[in-house]
Amino acid sequence: MNELIQLQLMDAESAMDRAIDHCESELTKIRAGKASAGMLDGIFVDYYGASTALSQVSSINTPDARTIVIQPWEKSLLVPIEKAIQVANIGINPQNDGIVIRLVVPPLTEERRKDLVKKVKEEAERGRITVRNIRKDANTKIQKLKGEGVSDDEIKAGEGEVQKLTDAYIIKVDKHAEVKEKDVMTV
Repeated sequence: MNELIQLQLMDAESAMDRAIDHCESELTKIRAGKASAGMLDGIFVDYYGASTALSQVSSINTPDARTIVIQPWEKSLLVPIEKAIQVANIGINPQNDGIVIRLVVPPLTEERRKDLVKKVKEEAERGRITVRNIRKDANTKIQKLKGEGVSDDEIKAGEGEVQKLTDAYIIKVDKHAEVKEKDVMTV
């Protein structure tokens, strides 16, 4: 296969890897009734005037399946962390005891589980759309190689390889979503 097409395939594959990683990280943010430090990803605290990730100003532990304990490096951060968690609206009220902040994850109701499954499906669909868009971009770039002396047969073969990649990555997205759905629906 032509080197230029190989380069396009490698670019498409690395872009699809990033899309899968992003989809995975978004799925971990969906709470499944079990305490997880990943639930706090994306929460930022005002730390001396700079917006800083919660994980960079405190230690986050899960002593049991229903509790998250946040211990800030500095006691002065207790109130800002508490406010950041409330603003993030993750559905859990922080409990500040003056030393650590505890988050008790409530058990999920059946209705809430079904809502979370919908969120999982939406996130998986976003992942699939991203992978398809990468396929479209790769095919467009491969088509443009006609002007650089690449034969029609090589272009067809390249597009076939892009399709195989796309199919494989869509299956990966579906597997991640399926695992998360089982996790959410497990009582």
